[in-house]
Amino acid sequence: MLDISRQFALDMLNDEAEKIKNLIKNQRNYECISQCKAFEEVIDTQMFGFSKQLEYAQKIGIISRKDSQQLIVTLEAELNDIYNKVYDEQKDSIEGES
Repeated sequence: MLDISRQFALDMLNDEAEKIKNLIKNQRNYECISQCKAFEEVIDTQMFGFSKQLEYAQKIGIISRKDSQQLIVTLEAELNDIYNKVYDEQKDSIEGES
């Protein structure tokens, strides 16, 4: 029988969340982040997959529902911050051109 600690599971899930954040952070073409539907689909797919990993971890009793919800809320807030930064930079760039 495989013995997985709660902390190990949380570490692995946090690593997955970090990969999703890095996917956006490493995107050099900010125009694509803000306007590219394909990029949005990739992020949506990643978030869906992450939510399923969390759901599975809950079902097998490795993490609580509260921990799962907190991981999603934190990731969504961090992604929102990244998107806001991109939009602010684009806005500043456009205003600088005027």
